[in-house]
Amino acid sequence: MTTAEQTIGCVKAATDILGDKWTPQLLRFFANEETVRFCQLQDLVGGINPRTLSARLLHLETEKIIEKTPTSSATRCEYHLTEKGKGLLPIIRDMEQWSSHYDPTPHSA
Repeated sequence: MTTAEQTIGCVKAATDILGDKWTPQLLRFFANEETVRFCQLQDLVGGINPRTLSARLLHLETEKIIEKTPTSSATRCEYHLTEKGKGLLPIIRDMEQWSSHYDPTPHSA
């Protein structure tokens, strides 16, 4: 059986995590940086409402994709990928390759 003929099974678990507009865009920054702060993500993604960003980060934390760690400053924290989150990176890289191939227009976000 060739790759094109292989049956694709359930993708529910992945789409439960990656199936919204912002999450794949957020995860790409985790792929490029070891740790990321809230304000950094807000600047990098551009156009995301702070409440939406908070909700997405909480969802990723609940799903154990990212982990929130306080910094030396009591009011700041950083986020980083867990092992489970790192398992999503090949999917994010494939999405980037597909996007580059089929939409070669450079995008900043």
